[in-house]
Amino acid sequence: MNPLDHAEFRRQGHMVIDFLADYYQNINNYPVRSEVNPGYLVERLPDCAPLLPESIESILKDVDNDIIPGITHWQSPNFFAYFASSGSTASFLGEMLINGFNVIGFNWLSSPAATELEMVVMNWLSKLLQLPRSFSFSNDGDGGGVLLGTTCEAIICTLLAAKEKMLDKIGRTNSEKLVVYCSDQTHVGLQKAAKIVGIKPENVRKVLTTKSTNFKLTPESLNEVILRDVKAGLIPIYLCATVGTTSTTTVDPLAPLCELSSKYNMWVHVDAAYAGSACICPEFRHFLDGVEGASSFSFNAHKWLLTNLACCCLWVKDKSALTKPLSTNSEYLRNKATESGQVVDYKDWQITLTRRFQALKLWMVLRNYGVTGLRAFIRNHVKMAKNFEGLVTMDSRFEIVVPRYFSVVCFRVSPSSINEHHGKNYEANEFNHKLLESINATGLVYMTHSVVGGVYFIRFSVGATLTEDKHVQLAWELVQDQATSLLGTQTPKTASYSKLPEQMESML
Repeated sequence: MNPLDHAEFRRQGHMVIDFLADYYQNINNYPVRSEVNPGYLVERLPDCAPLLPESIESILKDVDNDIIPGITHWQSPNFFAYFASSGSTASFLGEMLINGFNVIGFNWLSSPAATELEMVVMNWLSKLLQLPRSFSFSNDGDGGGVLLGTTCEAIICTLLAAKEKMLDKIGRTNSEKLVVYCSDQTHVGLQKAAKIVGIKPENVRKVLTTKSTNFKLTPESLNEVILRDVKAGLIPIYLCATVGTTSTTTVDPLAPLCELSSKYNMWVHVDAAYAGSACICPEFRHFLDGVEGASSFSFNAHKWLLTNLACCCLWVKDKSALTKPLSTNSEYLRNKATESGQVVDYKDWQITLTRRFQALKLWMVLRNYGVTGLRAFIRNHVKMAKNFEGLVTMDSRFEIVVPRYFSVVCFRVSPSSINEHHGKNYEANEFNHKLLESINATGLVYMTHSVVGGVYFIRFSVGATLTEDKHVQLAWELVQDQATSLLGTQTPKTASYSKLPEQMESML
């Protein structure tokens, strides 16, 4: 047996490429959300591994028959749930190269190209996002960027850096006094990170946001909570501000939050996991105004920048603050390049020692599509979301719950419409929950929900690579039909999707 026979590699590789090409070609034929029951695969597969080798033909047949039914199709053009996981040919081929070379770039010497390409790509992206020069690798600066797997990893690493930096100043006996801040809209990854890093759960402050500020974290409400903690003898160390919150994609005001945090010597991390990609477009860059006051910044290229999972981009102003608590040194890792201090060893920038050649796929995406192509991709999604929002507003039964910032529309059937047809005692949240379930049960589309300020709503998130105008139109017609069925009314005659901009303009 030769597991890397080049002829067999070529033959089987072509088969898998053909299999996936057929999958993408026929992806509309599958229900977007998997319809299997828990335990379905355990019942289908043998209870032990095969003793003898099996052919790739047999394995792919089982993928088709057993695995695909249990997949929720994130690459479907009718996937409008969560935040999409965008992919592309360039990124997929980059992954093939990564897996083909199969290098482990824990330090510079283990694969110089893996380290240096990552540094180059991170500087490219920093310039594209117009981040302050202090976040980039330079001869006269202390900053730099690293590719991690997810935002959760970025928050763990930066929170550990903030914790260790503060304890170096005030002494290790004060660790139980450390307090971390976020809003009630911040991703739950922060709470997990705090547990891992050793921050007491009761010392994670989720500052209340309100509809009056579109659920943004305000410096006034944050300062009120900080002052209370300081008065109680506690020590603020870390704030996580968000550009594009998970529920509503609202944007925290970075400049005043950073200014306030600086008074307390707090580390500010800006989480732009979803919306950071949009900020390569000049018209969205203003959402990052004030980032120069932050200590670190991250976004996920795998969400909206055509880069397959997993690819989180993290920049820090002070790389030594990050690497000091994460560094590991053993005799078997000693080498002249590291000891010269002239190279970056990325093992000291992350949780694990082992790391993949992630930069290769991101480099291929940036080169293959170029800045203009990536901007056009993002703008098209925003345009489709804007059109969907227009359709919602033209049907008097529905309402927009919060303003749209990027490509996510938060909407529901209005309480007044529900009361009109079901009576005043019918709960709006319950009705919209039933509406969402009926939409997803069709298998034609997949959307998810959230709750803010006690209001349940449906999130329509445009971000899948294959989504086109026709898929958005289909989704809206499905929403209308299901609402009509539940309300017991007729579907009103609304705008045609193709003529929507003209019709909205005439209404204005």
